[in-house]
Amino acid sequence: MYLRRVIGSGASEERITRLIEERLEADDEARERIDRRIWDLFGEEWAIVFTDLSGFSRNVEAFGIIHFLQTIYESERILVPVIDEHDGILLKMEGDSMLIIFRNPQKALRAAARMQAACVEYNRDRTDEEKVLLCVGVGYGKVLLIGDADVYGREVNSASKLGEDTAGSGDILVTQAVVDAVKADGGFSFRPLAEGPASVGAAYHYDYME
Repeated sequence: MYLRRVIGSGASEERITRLIEERLEADDEARERIDRRIWDLFGEEWAIVFTDLSGFSRNVEAFGIIHFLQTIYESERILVPVIDEHDGILLKMEGDSMLIIFRNPQKALRAAARMQAACVEYNRDRTDEEKVLLCVGVGYGKVLLIGDADVYGREVNSASKLGEDTAGSGDILVTQAVVDAVKADGGFSFRPLAEGPASVGAAYHYDYME
């Protein structure tokens, strides 16, 4: 299974690379055709979750690289089982951040809430410097998913901006597209974000209860 997964990712990356190379040499009309081919091949609807750890850089400077590695290890240990339980896919980790995708936006929100709850449980008996303080941003919509390697699109950028740059510890911030996708489900409550990133547009606090 591992070998098949690597081959699948490699084939996707090879195909997108060839198409981008063709696009570089194409005129405007040909570029439009290539763009349609790319979206036909790789365009899918996913919920995108970006996580970040609040105050992480300050803690690294104060407590050193070993503390950095310990916090990364502990965050992965407590959060990955929650991702798996809610049918999420952890695409990659970069430093203290996770990029996770979910087919179902409701599951993405429930997973985010449970991840916050898992951090609260973990932190209960920890010193301040040992606590895992989670910030989360969520987007939803049409994206380009390249194998199991990476994902691209406006909602990816928005989720990253909300999770990494805007959210505070304990926050789950979502885009308008997320609110629209789950509004028929009465199980979710949102508050408009008073001042969010201009590049994201309307954004909301998800008022989760765990």
